[in-house]
Amino acid sequence: MEFGTVVIVVAIVAVVVAALSYRGTGRIYAGLGREGGLDMTREPGAPASGAEVEEEIRQMLEAKSERRRARGEPGLDVDAELAALTSAPAAADAGLRDEVRQLVVARNERRARQGKEPLDVEAEVERQLRDLGT
Repeated sequence: MEFGTVVIVVAIVAVVVAALSYRGTGRIYAGLGREGGLDMTREPGAPASGAEVEEEIRQMLEAKSERRRARGEPGLDVDAELAALTSAPAAADAGLRDEVRQLVVARNERRARQGKEPLDVEAEVERQLRDLGT
């Protein structure tokens, strides 16, 4: 055989093998990690307890304080920062509460036009303020 013919035959065989390999990898990659517990579609774990969360926040604040000290800045008051982060949110100001109430009333009007049941205005206002973190 001539050298050019050998190169063409090898190239054609390589293309066929590559095509077959590519076709077969779809199933392999689709199932990758499912048996070992690395599946990303599973339900999240149970939330951590309040003490665990508070301890993790404290550790992060202490690390932040150490980084500030290393830069020559004053450290954080970890206990004060922890108290501020874990305390109950302050009551919403009257203006914000009024705006949220207006939005809930408007939503109820839209729901009524759509034939849906209206929401409990007070409960929905409280829920939205809670979601906003105020």
